[in-house]
Amino acid sequence: MNQDIRMLPVEDIIPHRGTLLLLDRIVDFDDERACCEYTPQANAWYADANGDMPSWFGIELMAQTIAAHVGLLKRAAGLPPKMGVLLGTRRFNSTISAFTADHSLRICSEVVLRDASGLGAYECRIESNGEEVATATLKVYEPEDFQSFLQASHP
Repeated sequence: MNQDIRMLPVEDIIPHRGTLLLLDRIVDFDDERACCEYTPQANAWYADANGDMPSWFGIELMAQTIAAHVGLLKRAAGLPPKMGVLLGTRRFNSTISAFTADHSLRICSEVVLRDASGLGAYECRIESNGEEVATATLKVYEPEDFQSFLQASHP
């Protein structure tokens, strides 16, 4: 893959904005996986009483890393980005209750399944200080027509 693609701001790759953007940078990328970094902030809206990020936010960190992977693949292929949805997760496991503020996290996702219908599954992990602290399998869907998908989901 083109090395310059990784240097793009995350905001150019995924649709999340403002305080809902939970990735700082893309650090690795190829056809099958992506790795991003994020440093939780003690004064952020999600901070617990200790100023840390509850570990269950790991699901969103993983989902945004998947969005970055899909967005980079689209960009590399010269295709426009499309909206997608997180369908669910299986076996989210965390060895810690919170991600410590001001400590960088590395979030990686790797394709397990990707089909022509837009359905995908990714094995994901989060590392802190080089140690794996959370894992999950996330299922995602990228409908051909996102607006029609939303309308069909919420009649």
